[in-house]
Amino acid sequence: MKRSHRCGELRSAQIGDNVVLYGWVHRRRDHGGLIFIDLRDRTGLIQILFSPENKDLFSKAKELRPEFVLEVQGKVRKRPSGTENPNLSTGEVEVVSETLIVLNSAKTPPFEIEEEGNASEELRLTYRYLDLRRKKMQENLLLRHQVCQIARNFLDREGFVEVETPILTKSTPEGARDYLVPSRLSLGKFYALPQSPQLFKQLLMVSGLDRYFQISRCFRDEDLRADRQPEFTQVDLEMSFPDEKEIFSLIERLLKEIFEKSPLGKKITLPFPQMTYETVLHTYGADSPDLRFGVTLTEVTDLLSNCGFEKFQSVTKHSKGGIFGLLAPGGSPLSEKQIEILRNAAKEGKPGAKDLAPFKVEKGSLVSHITKYFKTEALERIVQTFHAKEGDLVLLVADENADVARKALGRVRDQLKEKEQLNLLKGKENECAFVWITDFPLFEKDEEGHWTSTHHPFTAPHQGDMRTLSSDPGKVRAHAYDIVLNGIELGSGSIRIHERKVQEEIFKILRLSEQEQKDRFGFLLEAFTYGAPPHGGIAFGLDRLVAMLVDLRDRKLSDTSEATSIREVIAFPKTQKGSCPLTNAPSDVSREKLKELGLSTKPS
Repeated sequence: MKRSHRCGELRSAQIGDNVVLYGWVHRRRDHGGLIFIDLRDRTGLIQILFSPENKDLFSKAKELRPEFVLEVQGKVRKRPSGTENPNLSTGEVEVVSETLIVLNSAKTPPFEIEEEGNASEELRLTYRYLDLRRKKMQENLLLRHQVCQIARNFLDREGFVEVETPILTKSTPEGARDYLVPSRLSLGKFYALPQSPQLFKQLLMVSGLDRYFQISRCFRDEDLRADRQPEFTQVDLEMSFPDEKEIFSLIERLLKEIFEKSPLGKKITLPFPQMTYETVLHTYGADSPDLRFGVTLTEVTDLLSNCGFEKFQSVTKHSKGGIFGLLAPGGSPLSEKQIEILRNAAKEGKPGAKDLAPFKVEKGSLVSHITKYFKTEALERIVQTFHAKEGDLVLLVADENADVARKALGRVRDQLKEKEQLNLLKGKENECAFVWITDFPLFEKDEEGHWTSTHHPFTAPHQGDMRTLSSDPGKVRAHAYDIVLNGIELGSGSIRIHERKVQEEIFKILRLSEQEQKDRFGFLLEAFTYGAPPHGGIAFGLDRLVAMLVDLRDRKLSDTSEATSIREVIAFPKTQKGSCPLTNAPSDVSREKLKELGLSTKPS
């Protein structure tokens, strides 16, 4: 029989109707002379009643178990008074079954489908098809779908054209290692999976398309952290003849529509604030600051140049050295273990700070294992400078490189908001603090002291800094910008280089020879000689955006919700080791297949 309704659609309006339903047994309850099952599909649950008056049907119902797949035909009726379920959208009605067909039986699942449970992530990913039956996971994927549709409809109204760019492409350096795909037809040569559609979307601007977008798949072979995937999705767009103001306005309106039209229904205020890279680094020690709380950095280099503590004094003698601190209000009760976590945060990174110096404020004075090395007046000046009160915690970092000290404290600042004793986010957990970060440096130095692109090598320099491009690359600002939400970088973009001469100069600073430029980027350089328009764009991470929306949604329901991992909004994600427990990928392939591709392997 043909399905007449979905399980979650039945209401009082259907009372008396004959219906045909399909779904899974969510749970079964035997109440003496009656058997009830909750039948589940994507739309929700409906209660099905089996009466002993129909002996064959009742006998069949006794054999039902969770996750059996059923076809049920019956009549909708109002639930008896007092048995309604206000927690269900279908809770006023039930279906009295008249026929039952078991379409498929099921083994006992390795974890409960009807509850969150305590199943490990490894087990959930191994049986992901079962994990995705859970209500929360289906809601996550539905939200992702809705975000994609809102973005598509918005960009269509704004005159953007959706274009798919190649998945099999050329290996080009864009910051991370490429995934390589061997070619059977050209033995010994390889395609690369795209780290982003960057070069192709620039070529689409050269083609005159004017406005492009794509919900694109990207691949990066990099060391995986907690919230990073080897394959991920971006909402990617590019425009011809834009300026930053136009791109900012477009993205702000797009994000506003996503947040307000999605089930979250979160009101967003425009325009978003803007801060330069230099300002946020000096103020927050990070280029993606969480603006929901006001803890900021204070420089005390001059203040402590003669403090008596030799390790601090020596730093102030370096031209690029600096001492910085921040105040953790109410932080004195933090345990030694918690302070050690803050210390580790300061030390991590490349390079990290040598150490973190914590000072507790007790009876109006600073208390630390190193206060004995400080002059009394220096300690008093610290208390005055930070306006430290009883029970506060002052944290200091000193380094021969001021930026290292700032960034170390920026990581410490991020850790502080996680400390329940401080309550830095109290009442602000559900706020959306957007900010644009602008004027990044165009170049930064790697561990070997060579210039590398801060964003990517196709980012345009500020026109006013062009005169120092060759003589002092470190002073050149990039026409680059990031959009940050609650301390998380949602997206990144830039105005692009559109002139061959400028692009070649950038490649030269990055130590690419003329032959390397031709081999890797010859097609792009050639395209720039055929009337390439000024262009720019941005891409923001769909996985991260949806995860943050889910996080905000869940915090509405529970104050104890934890931050949502992007793996919770991807249908079939990889583990932190880049493997898929469901399919056991990556896996070995046969010698015959390798031989066909002209490849061989050796033991690791």
